[in-house]
Amino acid sequence: MRFTIYQESRQGGRKNNEDRISYCYSRDALLMVVADGMGGHHYGEVASQIAVQTLAEAFQREAKPILPDPFRFLQRGMTNAHSAILDYASRHRLPDTPRTTCVACIVQDNIAYWAHAGDSRLFLMREGKVIAQTKDHSRIRLMVEEGLISEAQAAEHPDRNKIYSCLGSPHAPEIEFSRKTPLEKGDIILICTDGLWGVTSGEMMAAALKNANLLQVVPMLLEQAEIKGGEYGDNLSVVAVRWEDTYVEEASSAISTQTMAQNEVTTRLEEFGRNPAYKSDLTEDEIEKAIDEIRAAIEKFNPKKIGQ
Repeated sequence: MRFTIYQESRQGGRKNNEDRISYCYSRDALLMVVADGMGGHHYGEVASQIAVQTLAEAFQREAKPILPDPFRFLQRGMTNAHSAILDYASRHRLPDTPRTTCVACIVQDNIAYWAHAGDSRLFLMREGKVIAQTKDHSRIRLMVEEGLISEAQAAEHPDRNKIYSCLGSPHAPEIEFSRKTPLEKGDIILICTDGLWGVTSGEMMAAALKNANLLQVVPMLLEQAEIKGGEYGDNLSVVAVRWEDTYVEEASSAISTQTMAQNEVTTRLEEFGRNPAYKSDLTEDEIEKAIDEIRAAIEKFNPKKIGQ
């Protein structure tokens, strides 16, 4: 595999950043995950952390160097994250469970597989155009598809952020899967939270990224979106990859997995509470306690421990 990848999360106008992002790759497979947490105090960021960490750790265990069934991996990973969030809420006797959106994508054998719950989005871009994208699990999206409101009306609708599927809800999440999607050289997969796509359309991002340096343009898109979001703008997070057969960017910006060992996995995942980009009002002791509790919740639903 050869690809260029970039990830970043920004606080926007919110007091805390409840988004979480991650990517991992083995010699022959790549995982990207974005989650947008919802919940009071620090619980939204706990829910999103559990989501990305559950998937990242499962990938590290199972991508040796490919996944036998990418769709089953995504289904099991999201379901286990959902169960771990519910368990966390139960142990803390929370009046309502923290929740999170989740969108995740696997690429192996030059084929992309993705799944999502909620309104964080994936865009597949080719030659400056969006050729595929996820559909939000929101009532407003249903209204658009039924012809009750226009896209322009949806963008301004007061209920546009209300979703009916997520991880952590008392009801089982509705996880939607893509088709197996072959990639071509130069294709871009961009996954992001609504802090980015809510103010910058997929078409605008695709046009900006055409033949551009991913590592330069994606931060510019985030900067523009943060300005558009203004004083009360949402958290905004993105993981973007350009698929490459040969070096397209500078050699230093492209990742080649050819020399990786069969059982080797590289992961980019920030530990809870340790990145200044995720501002939190928690004390050091509260962060340490949260890290231990997140670990306990995830390990309880570790597939190895439940015989899967």
